[in-house]
Amino acid sequence: MTPFFELSDYGVVFDTPDGARHAVEDLNLTVARGETVAVVGESGSGKSQTFNGVFGLLSRNGSTRGRARLEGHDLLTMAERDLDRVRGRDMAMVFQDPMTALNPAMKIRHQLSETLRIHRALPKKRAEAEALAMIRRVGIPDAERRFDQYPHELSGGMRQRIVIAMALLCRPKLIVADEPTTALDVTIQAQILDLFRNLTAEHDTALVMITHDLGVVAGIADRVAVMYAGRIVEDAPVFALYERPAHPYTAALLKSIPRVDREASAVEPIPGRPPSLASSPKGCAFHPRCRYAKARCASERPPLEAIKNDRQVACWFPFGVTRADPSDPSIDEAPHG
Repeated sequence: MTPFFELSDYGVVFDTPDGARHAVEDLNLTVARGETVAVVGESGSGKSQTFNGVFGLLSRNGSTRGRARLEGHDLLTMAERDLDRVRGRDMAMVFQDPMTALNPAMKIRHQLSETLRIHRALPKKRAEAEALAMIRRVGIPDAERRFDQYPHELSGGMRQRIVIAMALLCRPKLIVADEPTTALDVTIQAQILDLFRNLTAEHDTALVMITHDLGVVAGIADRVAVMYAGRIVEDAPVFALYERPAHPYTAALLKSIPRVDREASAVEPIPGRPPSLASSPKGCAFHPRCRYAKARCASERPPLEAIKNDRQVACWFPFGVTRADPSDPSIDEAPHG
């Protein structure tokens, strides 16, 4: 059975004066209809660039490799006019910076209704009515007045909700949301997450949520893909990943966030920094920061391989596999989320 959305041997490369820089490399990811997949990792891990490449939104010195298929159609080989028809109608993106995603010279009314007129061929009045209904649904107060304002007249949180409304208008089959709740207070954040949940349930929409907020991940995702240095290092069902991470980087991420059931002193920052694109280490990219690294980790790059419990991991010594025997005292070394 062909996956609904699939990245195969996918990569993003930037040409620089100092040579090619691989922001994303050998990435494989599938998303089923109605599934929510969270993509997490530190800044610079390649999360946003992965999907900028899928949408054809890389900078001029950027290019893609491999395949990115939506319902069997390769987005990377599409003609520009065909991709224009797909973007906004079949797949939509909620951008991290709403100010740059909105046209500062157009009122909100025109920006939202234009999407419906182009992709769904709605007459002007109906398009405006549906657009107004959607900005009410995303929690914009005094919606009629905001509808006739320019982006600079709105707060950052309101602009974020307008961008979300724009992405939802055509009920796309795939939504990629890049840090969609960053600028929102917790009440509006909860409303937006409920909106995403309802959309995936009502319209069988696939959702990819790019985020640093592991609390958001726990509340909305079915599956989590953890990225580090341009690659996926673990892919697992959300509750399995939180209960027992298999990759040391995943475990370190979970230990680095505060939790209400743990004292503040239990929070452990990850030592060191992620590698730069210009100097990625040989072997496993995480090994210089990994307390469990062995000689093999410094010399050989581990592939992303399937292990038990519907999970994949790129690690030579994953927790719960090499240390699965409860009688083995080294099992206690495996950190839990």
